[in-house]
Amino acid sequence: MTSYVTRKTPGDTAWFTRDRFGMFIHFGLYAMPARHEWIKSYERIPEDKYDKYFKYFNPDLFDAREWARQAKAAGMKYAVLTTKHHEGFCLFDSQYTDYKITNTAFGRDLVKEYADAFRAEGLRVGFYYSLIDWHHPDFTIDMHHPRRDDPDALQQNEGRDMRRYAQYMRDQVTELLTNYGKIDVLWFDFSYPDLNGTGDKAWMKGKGKDDWEAEELLALARRLQPGIIIDNRTGIEQDIFTPEQFQPTEWVRHKETGELVNWEACQTFSGSWGYYRDEQTWKSPEMLIRMLVNTVSLGGNLLMNVGPTSRGYFDHRAEAALKVYADWMKVNSRAIYGCTMAEPEFTAPADCRFTQSLDGKRLYLHLFAYPFAHIQLHGLAGKVDYAQFLHDGSEVLFSEGKMEHFGEALPEGDDLLVLNIPPVKPDCLVPVIELFLK
Repeated sequence: MTSYVTRKTPGDTAWFTRDRFGMFIHFGLYAMPARHEWIKSYERIPEDKYDKYFKYFNPDLFDAREWARQAKAAGMKYAVLTTKHHEGFCLFDSQYTDYKITNTAFGRDLVKEYADAFRAEGLRVGFYYSLIDWHHPDFTIDMHHPRRDDPDALQQNEGRDMRRYAQYMRDQVTELLTNYGKIDVLWFDFSYPDLNGTGDKAWMKGKGKDDWEAEELLALARRLQPGIIIDNRTGIEQDIFTPEQFQPTEWVRHKETGELVNWEACQTFSGSWGYYRDEQTWKSPEMLIRMLVNTVSLGGNLLMNVGPTSRGYFDHRAEAALKVYADWMKVNSRAIYGCTMAEPEFTAPADCRFTQSLDGKRLYLHLFAYPFAHIQLHGLAGKVDYAQFLHDGSEVLFSEGKMEHFGEALPEGDDLLVLNIPPVKPDCLVPVIELFLK
């Protein structure tokens, strides 16, 4: 068994650290302007103008089963859908607001269809719920709010009551965790207690756990769905740390205790979370696979995001990215599922990464750059029983103690294991060599 022990958590993370790969889905009214999910804030759009999107929103090509099929084909084991993003629009039929999808031309509860379809494909179901709400009349104006630059922002803020808003959130979370079956992940987003206004905006305060009444909110969630996994973004530590839009270079540790924690890198195919028609920074196929491998090689999960179009389907760029994962995971998923960071005694050579099965019996060498003829692995002599390429199960011959080359003994060492690899790289973005340990 691998020796890594993570900080104890309230929720059941056993499946989470086994499954390793999930789909994030950001969907809402912002898919219509199609120029970033924060557009209401970035462009300071007033309610009457933003209401145009509500008026004409109709994802008529939405098919939850197709979303689920593509997620499963890509090798994803769970999904997290934005039930409500910062704009305040709800994709579920909440009785506490009229600002919901069942009041649009679409007229159906998208969250229900999503939960049913993903569960039917054997995927675990997660809900994202924004702590921020730029539509709710009690959500106080702050430095993220679309109305922050209005000359009368202070007057608009009068009478707003975050206590009433906190109750609204508890009411909606109760709906989400009561009406849609077993929910595996609850992903809150996000706290910013230090983002305070200055000068004539000094009254604009950041928001954190006290504003959300987070202790009560979290207790409610755990009472309704025992064992559920919850992220840390309410401002109170829970089950998972969620580095966003950057890749850690070591296993994430608790800032105070130094303990290893359960963590999940959340990433996008391009530069935004919601559908962005003209955005061009789409990640290359090689980068997509490397991000997954890097994450698991450091003991983490990858939650990769898709932003559907306003008509409800994944556009061709998203489908192409998902196919990159589908093709690679079809033959290499064994190096991801049930794997973690390799034991410290195993050091991967340059341009390679190791993952290791949780039972410690198999070591996986991921080749980011394909070397010529040989791969030298120090510390593995006498420890490997058999080696093969994972994608096709073909044997990889190896020698121990020294590297043979035309009868010459080149590098030598009692701990050296040398893999003899074919001169032509296999037709695989990142080839993986599976090492069965003695």
